[in-house]
Amino acid sequence: MFDTRLTQIELAARWRISHRTLEYWRSTGDGPRFIKIGRRVIYRMEDVVAFEDRELSEIAPDEAGG
Repeated sequence: MFDTRLTQIELAARWRISHRTLEYWRSTGDGPRFIKIGRRVIYRMEDVVAFEDRELSEIAPDEAGG
Protein backbone atom coordinates (compact mmCIF):
# COMPACT_ATOMS: atom_id res chain seq x y z
CA MET A 1 0.00 0.00 0.00
CA PHE A 2 1.13 3.52 -0.72
CA ASP A 3 1.93 5.83 2.17
CA THR A 4 2.73 9.02 0.31
CA ARG A 5 0.57 12.09 0.53
CA LEU A 6 0.71 14.96 -1.97
CA THR A 7 -0.32 18.55 -1.58
CA GLN A 8 -2.28 20.27 -4.32
CA ILE A 9 0.92 21.99 -5.51
CA GLU A 10 2.86 18.71 -5.57
CA LEU A 11 0.14 16.93 -7.55
CA ALA A 12 -0.14 19.82 -9.99
CA ALA A 13 3.63 19.61 -10.55
CA ARG A 14 3.44 15.82 -11.04
CA TRP A 15 0.84 16.26 -13.78
CA ARG A 16 2.23 19.57 -15.09
CA ILE A 17 -1.12 21.31 -14.70
CA SER A 18 -2.23 24.38 -12.81
CA HIS A 19 -3.17 23.92 -9.17
CA ARG A 20 -6.30 25.89 -10.11
CA THR A 21 -7.33 22.96 -12.31
CA LEU A 22 -7.30 20.72 -9.26
CA GLU A 23 -9.38 23.29 -7.37
CA TYR A 24 -11.89 23.35 -10.23
CA TRP A 25 -12.05 19.56 -10.39
CA ARG A 26 -12.76 19.40 -6.66
CA SER A 27 -15.60 21.89 -7.04
CA THR A 28 -17.16 19.85 -9.88
CA GLY A 29 -16.55 16.43 -8.35
CA ASP A 30 -13.96 15.46 -10.98
CA GLY A 31 -10.36 14.45 -10.42
CA PRO A 32 -8.90 12.10 -7.84
CA ARG A 33 -10.29 11.58 -4.37
CA PHE A 34 -8.88 13.93 -1.76
CA ILE A 35 -8.84 14.53 1.96
CA LYS A 36 -9.72 17.93 3.36
CA ILE A 37 -8.72 18.69 6.92
CA GLY A 38 -9.68 22.23 7.78
CA ARG A 39 -8.42 24.26 4.83
CA ARG A 40 -5.70 21.78 3.93
CA VAL A 41 -6.24 19.47 0.96
CA ILE A 42 -4.11 16.38 0.50
CA TYR A 43 -4.15 13.55 -2.00
CA ARG A 44 -3.24 9.98 -1.12
CA MET A 45 -0.88 8.44 -3.68
CA GLU A 46 -3.13 5.37 -3.96
CA ASP A 47 -6.02 7.63 -5.06
CA VAL A 48 -3.79 9.49 -7.51
CA VAL A 49 -2.60 6.24 -9.09
CA ALA A 50 -6.17 4.87 -9.22
CA PHE A 51 -7.30 8.05 -10.99
CA GLU A 52 -4.41 7.81 -13.45
CA ASP A 53 -5.32 4.18 -14.16
CA ARG A 54 -8.97 5.11 -14.80
CA GLU A 55 -7.91 7.88 -17.18
CA LEU A 56 -5.55 5.63 -19.14
CA SER A 57 -6.55 5.53 -22.81
CA GLU A 58 -5.77 2.90 -25.34
CA ILE A 59 -5.48 3.66 -29.03
CA ALA A 60 -7.46 1.30 -31.22
CA PRO A 61 -5.28 -0.55 -33.78
CA ASP A 62 -6.94 1.22 -36.72
CA GLU A 63 -6.23 4.62 -35.11
CA ALA A 64 -2.58 3.72 -34.53
CA GLY A 65 -1.99 2.96 -38.19
CA GLY A 66 -1.79 -0.79 -37.59
